[in-house]
Amino acid sequence: MIVLKIGGSEGIDYDLIADDIAAVVNEGTPLIVVHGGSALTNKVAEQLGHPPEFVTSVSGFSSRRTDRRTLEIFEMVYCGQVNKGLVEKLQRRGVKAIGLSGIDGRIWEGKRKDAIKVIHNGRKRVIRDDYTGKVEKVNIDLLQTLLDQGYLPVLTPPAISYEGDAINVDGDRAAAATAAAFQAEALIILSNVPGLLEKFPDESTLIRHIPKAKIDQFMSVAEDRMKKKVMGAQEALAEGIGRIVFADGRVEQPLQRAIAGEGTVIG
Repeated sequence: MIVLKIGGSEGIDYDLIADDIAAVVNEGTPLIVVHGGSALTNKVAEQLGHPPEFVTSVSGFSSRRTDRRTLEIFEMVYCGQVNKGLVEKLQRRGVKAIGLSGIDGRIWEGKRKDAIKVIHNGRKRVIRDDYTGKVEKVNIDLLQTLLDQGYLPVLTPPAISYEGDAINVDGDRAAAATAAAFQAEALIILSNVPGLLEKFPDESTLIRHIPKAKIDQFMSVAEDRMKKKVMGAQEALAEGIGRIVFADGRVEQPLQRAIAGEGTVIG
């Protein structure tokens, strides 16, 4: 089993990724796909007059401020255009893809945060009307049933809270939770860079290997969205996943290249 996370940043080539997913699935490799959609969500939010707002937690992580209207836009883009667009590409290539959000069948469950503490203009601020959380439970039975019937699950945030509210969750960490739940052979995260860069955005500074025991030391190297990817890797490693690869989603055969060890290999 491999869990593949496809990022949502500009530059990622979904057609090349879909070609490669079809090749890997046809070889008989069990696969679950998780995807994002952040760049398109930002554009749509701007067009709808509700521009994205990003906040920085007291621990230094940036995330999307998710009020109810933002969540609705998020669902429209992630669950609609991006998810169904990718499923269409895969169906066209003969893959029995089925697109689902973490809400469907309670695939991803977690606690909605009562409040988030952020730094705003140098001061601590508490936000209480936020719809965010973290995946704590994965509906393995439902996903395994789909896999057993020959379907390829294509999953996207949001998740569902225990109380039944949709919650925005980080896709990289959701993918890590999914990989951990299945004790996957590998977690592969494709983005618009070749891997973790020692001096972002200089792609010649690609870090090719990180020993599992030293992953914590590389959090300070990660920039912006890559911090969440490193955090997801930390969580997956803690749950027993032996191999994680940060790889390039802009090239031909990105999945097969990552499986072969191209990118940043952790483990």
